[in-house]
Amino acid sequence: MIVLDTHAWIWLASEPERLGREARRLLRRERVRGVPAISCWEVAALAARGRLELDRDLVAWMEDALSETGSDRLIVATALTHGAVLVAKDERIREHGAVRTAW
Repeated sequence: MIVLDTHAWIWLASEPERLGREARRLLRRERVRGVPAISCWEVAALAARGRLELDRDLVAWMEDALSETGSDRLIVATALTHGAVLVAKDERIREHGAVRTAW
């Protein structure tokens, strides 16, 4: 699994050529990508202050960018790491059986 810092996540979603050669190589090999929750807050704050210009609505940008990072896998991995029950409506997660779920 690869975890992306805020700027790396922004660049992966909008300008992947700005990522370093090693980072691009690792991202091609590893499809499980995590984004810390605080990065969502940072993107929203940067956009609100005009320091980051997005090509679409903030929520739409985040949904698209998170869908590219395998966020469901990160959520499942977090539940597994903590031995926790995952409360999720998503049928794909519940049917997979990797983690105990409740809905």
